[in-house]
Amino acid sequence: MENKMMYLRKLIVGLLLISTINVIQSQSYIGFLEDNYSGVHRIISNPANIADSRLKMDINLAGISALYGNDYIGFNFSDAFADYSSVFDNAKTYPSTDNFLAFNIDVMGPSVMLSINEKSSLAVYTRGRGIFNLNEANGNLLEKEGGFDEDEDFSIVEDDIYGSFTVWGELGATYARVLLNDEAHFLKGGLTAKMLQGIGNAYIDGSGISLDYDSNTREVTTTGNIHLGDTGDIDEQGHTGEALDFDNGFGIGADIGLVYEWRPDQSQYTKMKKDGSTVVDRGANKYKLKLGVSVTDIGKLFDVKGRDRFYDLNRTQNIDNFDGDVLEEALVDNFNQISNTKSRDYTLPTALHTNADLSLNSKFYLNLNADISLTSKSKPNTGSILNQYRLTPRYESKWLAFYSPISILGGVGFQWGAGLRLGPLYLGSGSILSSLFGEDTKALDLYAGIKIPIYQSKLRDKDNDGIINKEDDCPDVAGPVENQGCPWKDTDNDGVLDKDDDCVDVAGPEENNGCPWKDSDEDGILDKDDKCPETPGLIEFNGCPDTDGDGIMDSEDRCPEVPGSKEHRGCPDTDGDTLVDIDDDCPEVAGPVDNNGCPKVTQAVQKRLNDYARTILFDTGKATIKPESVSVMVDIIQILNEYPNAKFTVEGHTDSVGSSESNQKLSEARANSVLNFLIDEGISSTRLTAIGFGEEKPMASNATRAGRQQNRRVEINLIK
Repeated sequence: MENKMMYLRKLIVGLLLISTINVIQSQSYIGFLEDNYSGVHRIISNPANIADSRLKMDINLAGISALYGNDYIGFNFSDAFADYSSVFDNAKTYPSTDNFLAFNIDVMGPSVMLSINEKSSLAVYTRGRGIFNLNEANGNLLEKEGGFDEDEDFSIVEDDIYGSFTVWGELGATYARVLLNDEAHFLKGGLTAKMLQGIGNAYIDGSGISLDYDSNTREVTTTGNIHLGDTGDIDEQGHTGEALDFDNGFGIGADIGLVYEWRPDQSQYTKMKKDGSTVVDRGANKYKLKLGVSVTDIGKLFDVKGRDRFYDLNRTQNIDNFDGDVLEEALVDNFNQISNTKSRDYTLPTALHTNADLSLNSKFYLNLNADISLTSKSKPNTGSILNQYRLTPRYESKWLAFYSPISILGGVGFQWGAGLRLGPLYLGSGSILSSLFGEDTKALDLYAGIKIPIYQSKLRDKDNDGIINKEDDCPDVAGPVENQGCPWKDTDNDGVLDKDDDCVDVAGPEENNGCPWKDSDEDGILDKDDKCPETPGLIEFNGCPDTDGDGIMDSEDRCPEVPGSKEHRGCPDTDGDTLVDIDDDCPEVAGPVDNNGCPKVTQAVQKRLNDYARTILFDTGKATIKPESVSVMVDIIQILNEYPNAKFTVEGHTDSVGSSESNQKLSEARANSVLNFLIDEGISSTRLTAIGFGEEKPMASNATRAGRQQNRRVEINLIK
């Protein structure tokens, strides 16, 4: 009888142990994946991460991450340092009707990441993954020692059961590219395509499962139904053969992601070569804030080589008829199999990952991460992750990084871990600290591995002149790119660089392009201060001359050769008529301004001229002036000289004796004779005009002798 009760207990516990759900999957390498120098591992959480990577190449040799978690039993791992056996003795249990147990292993095999150029990166990886979980198990059953008492009634209600145990391998390729690089805004995207090879798979999908035992009748009544699928061979007696096979289904999958970076100080990471072309510092993290989003594990494992066996558990039978040491045997021996079909395809644990990374400075960062399941836990043979929210402060540099993730793991609670990357080695845990210092540890994870990182070279600019050291001809001293990074020389030490100095070997001021000022006219005044640099001059006139010495420099002196007064702008006024000589037509004789400084010819003067002119005597019938008239001509000349700007006509007149033609000619000849005499004595020819009127303008009657004498005359009249 005791054996029968043990069979029954094994059946129930077996149902619980096989009832697995793939709830923990992507919680691998916790803390390490946020590290900007983690290389090829970064594709696990977001394939876009490897674009613009801090590594030229990253070769992962081997790495492993394992995680255990449950909500049934809590350990005090510090007891292990005193007495290992006491860890289990002092463990606390938290039985409920829906306890879970989970185990995950993630092996990163030989993998490589290559940064092709500034925009693109490529990765190829191998990965093996295995998950075992127990979910919604009735932990109260595990509390019973020695099974159930056949003399007492008991009842077990498990209700619905679902779960899976899956092992598979991945061969993946990732391509990531920069999509936007616009000063402060930077966006990159990535895609992973992966080929999946199934190795082993088991799942359960049950509903309405319960068991009632009646001690009086010794009958067991079971209810419900259950789908049980696995890749092991099951014989007619329910014996399971080899469950793992490296040809157990084939699948395809994909990951996709985007990463945005805010780079407000982007310009400080852009340097130059000595030819002036720009180069970006790919060895430095350039963001102040980074935001990432990705969806991973999109896909399925198809053609899983196993069988799906559907059992009807609705039955009442005597406990003595129960048989079978393991679950499959118990189901075959005790219940009706309704169907036996091909195993269902396995759906990957599709998940959403969001990430925010804040750069506190070039070494310290604060990361906020969320992993959220996108699949249903209750869907048969479907993977699903536990939601996790994680805050990770970290220190990172090229060869060394520390991180301490603090997280809330769904169903487990608070986790606190630590990790380290030291050159090619990486190891850590997302829960090691909470496990060591907590008294009630329900989860523990560990990871470790070795890789060969080849880092991007940081651009060095020792002299901060914007030109990288290896391109800088003077790396220790700042200089412009126009001079290949070297400072410009100042050969003559005049403060003007040779490139701007027109007189490299002779000191001179900057205002004169590095040349000394000249004194072209050698007047002791430098050309820069000399308003007349080509003509010697005086200091008081800024180097300009004053030729006539009248205190007015030539450039402002209307009469630079003749001394004059300031009120007359350097010109003299000899006759004192207020009109300067240069503007005075009669500089020696005072006259009004409206007559250009010359005296005006009055009527009295005009009368005097004609009184003199009428006394001019000619030889009879000729134009020859008689000698006795010379004194009269001198008087006329004196009058004309008193009015040097006045113009006159010399008019000849005759009486009517003789022909008019002869009289006309005679009048013209006598007028010209007087004109020529005046010109010969210094009167300007421009002032005189001769004209003969013959007998046309008599002054008196030609009938008398006295009248004819008056008509024979010469007149000198002012031209108005």
